[in-house]
Amino acid sequence: MTDKLTQSQRECFLRLLDIAKAEDFGGGDITCSLLPADVQTLATFTARQEMVLAGGCLLEDIAAKYNPAIHTEILASDGTRLMRGEAIARWRGPAGAIMSAERVALNFMQRLSGIATITDKYVQQVQGTRANIFDTRKTTPGWRCLEKYAVKVGGGKNHRMGLYDAVLVKDNHLAALARAGKPAPLADMGKQLAELRNKISRGGFIEVEVDTLEQLADALRLPVDMILLDNMPPAVLAQAVEMRRAAGMEGKIEYEASGGITLENLRAIAETGVERISVGALTHSVKCVDIGLDSDLD
Repeated sequence: MTDKLTQSQRECFLRLLDIAKAEDFGGGDITCSLLPADVQTLATFTARQEMVLAGGCLLEDIAAKYNPAIHTEILASDGTRLMRGEAIARWRGPAGAIMSAERVALNFMQRLSGIATITDKYVQQVQGTRANIFDTRKTTPGWRCLEKYAVKVGGGKNHRMGLYDAVLVKDNHLAALARAGKPAPLADMGKQLAELRNKISRGGFIEVEVDTLEQLADALRLPVDMILLDNMPPAVLAQAVEMRRAAGMEGKIEYEASGGITLENLRAIAETGVERISVGALTHSVKCVDIGLDSDLD
């Protein structure tokens, strides 16, 4: 769990904040022009459902973007499990600026907290197994750095950030190689994969995707760190784990189960012995949580 953005994550967020303010605020908040500039308020962000908080750490930057006179008081750190009615943070300052910033702040926090909340549910479901929950690249364009932050806040782990920091040979890559005249692209790519080792970033990895146990037999002979077992039911995953043990590769190659993962089948998948379970639903179809901002005029 973390409650602080890295420098690169914060830079990403500040770019998004500029965009978010521009599309919402435009040339100015017409409605708030009704308010005298000296009207002050104390506004409290409150959880309106059970949730895991993510994005509270953004509030100070959001407030400063609208008016440096807004003071932010954080009451709950990112990663905190909140009950309905619990306070998250307070803004004190010019009422008009706080009301103008309200929707952008809620949009960030509600989505990121939704990701952290659903991730926490998946993580709790695999407790006691060797499996960890990982995100994917199925993220909102431009939001990847923040959405992956929210996954970590919820107790999950990050897969590769993009195409540049790790190798993942998928079925479409193999199909393209076959069309290029390689009749057994998976079995024959060992030398090529070894040569890619010096191109991946620190902490990166080499992974190949397989759809069948026949492909897995070839993949277990490759110089890879991980094998992605795509859309395999638990019974087949258990066979795959046994094949790895028989090949003497347990502890040397990790397995990642992916495809069709739900909270209902998650436990059975985790109990097969795979180390990684990647879940696109953490980010691509998340439901925002309900957070409110209520003001008391001074």
